Amino acid sequence: MKTTNYINTFIVVSPDSTAKHGIVPEKTGTIAAIQHRLIYDKPYCHTSDDVLFLTHAERAQIPRSEWKQARAEFFSKPKACLRCSPLVKQFGWGLHHDDKGRVALHGVETPAYRQFAKKPDVKIVNGMRSSRN
Repeated sequence: MKTTNYINTFIVVSPDSTAKHGIVPEKTGTIAAIQHRLIYDKPYCHTSDDVLFLTHAERAQIPRSEWKQARAEFFSKPKACLRCSPLVKQFGWGLHHDDKGRVALHGVETPAYRQFAKKPDVKIVNGMRSSRN
């Protein structure tokens, strides 16, 4: 099984994002809204793999009883990591992954965001750009 998990890493907001603060996605059922809810409601509970699969399972309406097999199938092919998440590309959220790979959100305007972006023991990676330019 392939993984998208990061350890001791902070994904900063994409360089071309126009968000000046963390924005809560309004449209329910979207990837952004589901990912935001999963991470915001339970910080440092889910790994990147968990967030990606749970988002897929919710959108595809996969019954909980089928999650084990569905997760194995989902990760049988490479998946884009949370650097591609709309949360970092459009909505102004940085994603901190702790030493166990669990994720929490930090709005670009927050002191916590600024602290993680400067911590020497945390790897900093940019969110993916929305455009190719």
